Amino acid sequence: MYTRPVASALPRSFYSRPTLTVARELLGCVLSRRVDGQILRGRIVETEAYIGEEDLACHARAGVTPRTEPLYGPPGFAYVYLTYGMHHLLNAVTEARGKPAAVLIRAAEPLQGIEWMEEARGLADRHLLASGPARLCRAFGLDLAWNRADLRGDDLWIERGDPVAEPDVATSPRIGCQNVPGPWDTIPWRFYLAGSPHVTPGRRPRKLLVTSAPEIGNNRASRNAPAGRIRNTPNHR
Repeated sequence: MYTRPVASALPRSFYSRPTLTVARELLGCVLSRRVDGQILRGRIVETEAYIGEEDLACHARAGVTPRTEPLYGPPGFAYVYLTYGMHHLLNAVTEARGKPAAVLIRAAEPLQGIEWMEEARGLADRHLLASGPARLCRAFGLDLAWNRADLRGDDLWIERGDPVAEPDVATSPRIGCQNVPGPWDTIPWRFYLAGSPHVTPGRRPRKLLVTSAPEIGNNRASRNAPAGRIRNTPNHR
């Protein structure tokens, strides 16, 4: 059982650095959410970096739009978006305000609030609860209501965890970018904990059986959504 006391959220300065640095150093940090009188926590084991309008795998390639505006800062806020009309993905906005960049939180090792996550996901395989960005959002009950949320808030934050040594970090091209023009399809901006059974299935050093349990618990997603979640954003020209 994970019994470490709740720690302070990462400072804003953590996110204002180069995105590749943030993506690497988020490994081992703990994603935390307060809900239903308890705290959900998961150790981040997989991330991906998306940097700038020139990155053709980044949503900012289209410039500033109502959807992409959160990517332009300020850093340390959440960028949550919907893909395929059904999956939510959580990103941490990075770099200086006005430069569109973010780190996708791809996977986490469940540490605390595991029963809540199991109910939200509709399965009890701990390895698969948050092993992928959509699974992670479902396990933590995150949807579009959390877009633009402050990652230093009372109900959603990321805190420091045990450091991950350099030999334990592996990199690869980002997942799902095979149809993006080069070099963005092969650039190694995915970071993950080597040997972890909690990273995205099919991208592990060793194979795990993927169950076909139904996914339920959509009603949990918006529960305890942050008050005043829509913040002021800068005008871009």
